[in-house]
Amino acid sequence: MAVKYVYLFSEGNGSMRELLGGKGANLAEMVSLGMPVPQGFTVSTEACTRYYDDGKKIGGDIVAQIETALADTEKLNGKTFGDPKNPLLMSVRSGARASMPGMMDTILNLGLNDAVAAGMIAGNADPAFERFVYDSYRRFIQMFSDVVMELSKKRFEMIIDELKEEKGVKDDIQLSAADMKELVKRFKAFYKEEKGVDFPAEPKTQLMEAVQAVFRSWDNPRANVYRRMNEIPYSWGTAVNVQPMVYGNLNNDSGTGVAFTRDPATGAKALFGEYLINAQGEDVVAGVRTPSKIAELEKDMPGVYAEFVAIANKLENHYKDMQDMEFTIENKKLYMLQTRNGKRTAAAALKIAVDLVQEGMIDEPTAVCRVEPQQLDALLHPQFDAKALKAATPIGAALPASPGAACGRVVFTAAEAKAWAVKGEKVILVRLETSPDDIEGMEAAEGILTVRGGMTSHAAVVARGMGTCCVSGCGEIEMHADAKYFHLGGKKYAEGDYISLDGSTGKIYGEAIPTVEAAISGDFETFMAWADARRTLKVRTNADNPRDTAQAVKFGAEGIGLCRTEHMFFEGDRIKSMRKMIVAKDEAARRAALAELLPYQQGDFTAMYEALEGRPMTVRFLDPPLHEFLPQKGNEIAEIAGELGVTAAELKAKVESLHEFNPMMGHRGCRLAVSYPEIAEMQTTAVINAALAVNKAHPGYGIEPEIMIPLVGEIKELKYVKDIVTKTADAIIAVAGAELHYKVGTMIEIPRAAVLAGEIAEEAEFFSFGTNDLTQMTFGFSRDDAGAFLDAYYNAKIFENDPFARLDQNGVGKLIQLAVAGGKATRPDIKLGICGEHGGDPSSVKFCHAVGLDYVSCSPFRVPIARLAAAQAAIKQK
Repeated sequence: MAVKYVYLFSEGNGSMRELLGGKGANLAEMVSLGMPVPQGFTVSTEACTRYYDDGKKIGGDIVAQIETALADTEKLNGKTFGDPKNPLLMSVRSGARASMPGMMDTILNLGLNDAVAAGMIAGNADPAFERFVYDSYRRFIQMFSDVVMELSKKRFEMIIDELKEEKGVKDDIQLSAADMKELVKRFKAFYKEEKGVDFPAEPKTQLMEAVQAVFRSWDNPRANVYRRMNEIPYSWGTAVNVQPMVYGNLNNDSGTGVAFTRDPATGAKALFGEYLINAQGEDVVAGVRTPSKIAELEKDMPGVYAEFVAIANKLENHYKDMQDMEFTIENKKLYMLQTRNGKRTAAAALKIAVDLVQEGMIDEPTAVCRVEPQQLDALLHPQFDAKALKAATPIGAALPASPGAACGRVVFTAAEAKAWAVKGEKVILVRLETSPDDIEGMEAAEGILTVRGGMTSHAAVVARGMGTCCVSGCGEIEMHADAKYFHLGGKKYAEGDYISLDGSTGKIYGEAIPTVEAAISGDFETFMAWADARRTLKVRTNADNPRDTAQAVKFGAEGIGLCRTEHMFFEGDRIKSMRKMIVAKDEAARRAALAELLPYQQGDFTAMYEALEGRPMTVRFLDPPLHEFLPQKGNEIAEIAGELGVTAAELKAKVESLHEFNPMMGHRGCRLAVSYPEIAEMQTTAVINAALAVNKAHPGYGIEPEIMIPLVGEIKELKYVKDIVTKTADAIIAVAGAELHYKVGTMIEIPRAAVLAGEIAEEAEFFSFGTNDLTQMTFGFSRDDAGAFLDAYYNAKIFENDPFARLDQNGVGKLIQLAVAGGKATRPDIKLGICGEHGGDPSSVKFCHAVGLDYVSCSPFRVPIARLAAAQAAIKQK
C-alpha cells in the first residue's frame, strides 16, 4: 500500500503531531472542533525526511498526492487555483512537531500572476480593491524571491524606498494602486536581472517551489542553531501547511492579530494580544504600524470579538494550557489560522502551571511537566531588559557557558577586575582563557568572556559554580591583551569600553544593555514542592567553599556530590604554601608545606559541613597537574621565586620539569597520591578532623565523610591510595576516641575504569561518574579545544549537540551503564552518582534516572533545574 504523505485538515487530528507537525495537527484539531479554519492540507514530516533521503527532490508520488489534495481544497472552498475569474490563493507555512518560532519561512498570496491579478480587479471596480490586489502581488513576489529563491530582502526594501522618494511619501500605506502596480513591475525586473529568467507565473510551479523551500529551510543556519539550543533532532523534519488565503488587508472591515489566552509575560488570567485593522499578518510582527490592544476589538467589531473570546476559552479548555492564537478577519468574518501552546516567561510558566492546578484543569504531575527545566535559569540569574535587548545588535556569538545577563566595562586581567570592582565599577573580564589564578577576578566580574575553551572549560565550570554569566570560546575575537584591546565584529574594544554578554544564548553586544535582577515568585516554592514529591533521584551540588555550599542548600541541594579540593588552594597565603610543597626538594620539606595547608583545608571542610547541616559531602582529593599552581611567565617566576626561598632559575627549572605534552592525561589525580602519599595523608587528616569537630558540636548531624580518589583506572592503584586514607583516618578516629563511619570511593572518568568497574568496586564503596573527563577520554577530544572544530561537525550533521554539554548516551552512556552493572554485581549497595557538568543538563538527568543512579550533582545555580528534570523523568517513566 502506498505511503500517505499528504493530509487534508479534515483527515488529521491533534494526536498526529509527529506526522503533521504542531501547526498541522492543531489546525486539524480546530477543524474537528468545528472552528472557522480556512480548509487546506498538510504535507507530512515524512515527506520532508524523504526529500532529504532522495537528494533534495520531491518524489513523483508526493507531487501527485499534493495535486489531489489541492483539487479537494478547491472543491471545499469553491475556488480554483490559478483561475483568473475565481482564484484560490494560498499561504505556505512550515510546522515542525516542536514549536520553532521565527525559525522557518512563510510565503503568502501564492497563486498570483498578471492574469489572476487582472481577473480579480475586473470583478471589483473599487480603486481600493485594485490597490489591495497589487499590494498582495508585490508582497508575494518579495516573499517568494526571498524565501524560495534566496534573493536579498534588503534590495526589495530599497526598491520600495526609491519609489516612495520619487512619489514624495513617507509610508508604504501612502502609495497608490498605480504605485503598487509599478512595484510589481520593478520587483519582477529585479528578479529577472538577478536570476536571468522571468518570475514564475504558473501557480503550480510556485506551489512546488514553495514546498521545497520550506523543506530546505529545515536545514538553514537559523533552524540548525535553534534545534541545537532546544534539543530538537534533525531527523524529525518539518511539515508544510498549505492553506487558502484570507485577507485582513482587504478593507476596513478586515484585520489580523495575535492573542494569548493568558499574559505570556506574567501568566495573569486575561486575554492578551493585539490586532491591526486593514493589515496582513506580517504587519503586526513587523511593527510598521502600532497595533490596538485585543480588548478594543469589542468596540470595532463586537460580534467578531464575542466569537473570538468564545473560541479562545474553548481552545484553552480543550488543550488545558495557555494558547497562542493567530487570527484574520475578512469582511467581518473571523478565521482561525493557528493555535499552539504559547511560549511564556519562566515566571509566567510557574504561575500558569500553579493556577491551572488550582482551577482544577490539570493535576500536579501534569503541571510539573509543563515547565521547561532550563526556563528556571531566568528566575535565578539577572536578565536583560526586554525592550533594550530588542533594540541591540550582537557583535558576535560563542558558547552559552553560564546563564544570565551581564553588562560592564572591559578589563583584561583578574587583578584589574578586582581593582575596578573595588572602585564600584561593573566589569566584564575578557581573557584568552582563564586559569585557577584568575579566581578572584572572576569573582569580582559581572561576566566572563573567553576566546578559547568549551562548555566544560575552567571558565565555564567556575562561572556556573559562582552563578556568574559566561560566554566562552569566541574564536572570532582578535585579542591584544597586553595592549588592552580586542577586535570583534569589525570594531575595536579597549579597556573601559562597555560590552554586554548573554550567557543563556552566547550573544555578545558592543554596548551597555541594562539588566533586571532575578526574582523568585511565591509560585516557585509551591511548584518545586510538587516536583520534589515526585522525583526519586537525589540532587547534590558541586561546591568547594562555604558560600557556594550555602547557596546550593538554599536552592534545595541535598548534599555535595563534588568538592574540588584544589580550588581551596588558590586564595591568599594558601597558594604560597601550595607552591612551597611543589618546589620542595624532599619529603620533609613537602610535609612542612602541607602542614601549613592543613588548617586552611580543615577550616573549609568544617565550615562546609556546618552549612550542610548533616547533608553528605563527597570530597575529591587533589586532581589537577601541579604545573597549574605555578607561575608560567618569566616576570611572575622571578617575583614568586623570592617568596618561596628559591632562585628564579630553580623555579623556572621546576616549572619546565612539570611540563607535559598532554597534562589532562598526565601526572594528576590518584597518580599524585601514589607519587606523594603525604598529600593524601594531609587531606584525609583535614576531612576526618573537620567531621569529628562538627559531629561533636552537632551530634544530630551524624556526618559520614565520603572520600573520593580521582582518575583511577586500575584496582591496585585505588587500593594503594585507599590504604593510605584508611590508615590515616583510623588512627585519628582512635586517638579521638569517637565513633565515625566514612566511605572511600572513586570517580569513574577513565574508560578502563568503566570496563573494570566490577573489579574496582571490590575496593570502592561508591562511584561518582566524572563525565567531563569520561567524555574527553571516550571521544579523544580535548574539552578545552574541541569548540574550535565542533561547528564543522554540527554543519556536517555528524553531531547535533556538544557532547560536553549534553551527555553522549550512545557511547559515554554505554560505559556508564556498564559500570553501573559491574559495580552493583560486586557491591549491591554501592552508591552511584554523577558529578560532571552533565548533572545539570535535563536530558542527561533523565538518562541518570533511567540507568538507576542515586543522585546527580551540579553547580549551585543548576540545582533547581536538576530537581525539576529529575521529577519529570520519574513522572514520564510512570
